Amino acid sequence: MTEMVYGSMPSSVREPILSRWWRTVDKWSLIAILVLCAIGLLLGFAASVPLAERNGLDPFYYVQRQMFFGGLAMVAMVVVSMMSPDLVRRLGVMGFCLFFLALLMLPMFGTDFGKGAVRWFSLGFASFQPSEFLKPGFIIVAAWLIAASGDINGPPGKLMSFGLAITVVLLLALQPDFGQALLVLFGWATIYFVGGAPIPLLLTILGLTGAAGIGAYNVSEHFARRINGFLSPDVDPRSQLGYATNAIQEGGFFGVGIGEGQVKWTLPDAHTDFIIAVAAEEYGLMLVLVIIALYTTVVVRSLFRLTRERDPFVRLAGTGLACIFGVQAMINMGVAVRLLPAKGMTLPFVSYGGSSVIAAGITVGMLLALTRSRPQGNMSDVFRRSR
Repeated sequence: MTEMVYGSMPSSVREPILSRWWRTVDKWSLIAILVLCAIGLLLGFAASVPLAERNGLDPFYYVQRQMFFGGLAMVAMVVVSMMSPDLVRRLGVMGFCLFFLALLMLPMFGTDFGKGAVRWFSLGFASFQPSEFLKPGFIIVAAWLIAASGDINGPPGKLMSFGLAITVVLLLALQPDFGQALLVLFGWATIYFVGGAPIPLLLTILGLTGAAGIGAYNVSEHFARRINGFLSPDVDPRSQLGYATNAIQEGGFFGVGIGEGQVKWTLPDAHTDFIIAVAAEEYGLMLVLVIIALYTTVVVRSLFRLTRERDPFVRLAGTGLACIFGVQAMINMGVAVRLLPAKGMTLPFVSYGGSSVIAAGITVGMLLALTRSRPQGNMSDVFRRSR
């Protein structure tokens, strides 16, 4: 009777989460990541078999582990990419706090696996590197602080983020892990620049970073050895860089053929830090260009979509995540072709690894979540109304 008099209450029909996610997510970036994972598995069949043979394991032991960790990374990426920006911020803050504590405990409970740098926790059946998970969390926290500094009566977020960045960089340098330290500092500088930092201040920070590098060269034998190896005009053919350089030259444009490469039998880190050398030798420059194009697609499309975003936190966090993702790939490939000193940094989604590939999945998941299409006006509309 009530419905006959007043009419029925309109029911709100909510779009299912999965269909809303598929409609709003950047599909081209998602496809590029899936292709990178497929290429990583393809290269894993070539690069990890010699390692398994040397360790007396099943030939495809590391391939199976890469499939397992890659699957976990894809699940993490999709789940995180379904989150709202507020949930991404909470996840980033909690993750940063957790792995910052792990970084503090690393000197006491960590291990170096004979590589001269205490970067990992050994769990017996696996190991993980806290700095890999710390990076996306740090970017989220730094973006949150810098965005909050622009609010009326907001906190001194820029100064707080700078102090946090210096603390993280020092902890990483003490391991020593100068590659991750520089990547964290670069991510912070990118966010600070986009957030409106004055150029003279950034140049001052750049100068201080150079001075710190000179100091590390004089103090750290590990750092000095890598810089000297990079600056030396002659490359030891029996070093990792020597093997990688020779493999890239042998590959040419189209490669020596599937399974015909030799660098995987002599290069200890062929399945991780120097996986691009395996790709260049067996598949040639063509596959390397495809890999570069896939990373470029993710970074450029993400930055383009962020230009239409009105939320300062989303713009800053998304820009930082996109830049550290792209720069990590650039550093890995730059080391292989001797454009940069050796850093011990993996190629996201392509190199073998557990913590590195899962952390990359979380990083890109956050990026996809922040670049999803949301109902909002364009930035041009805001500028037009302010006139």
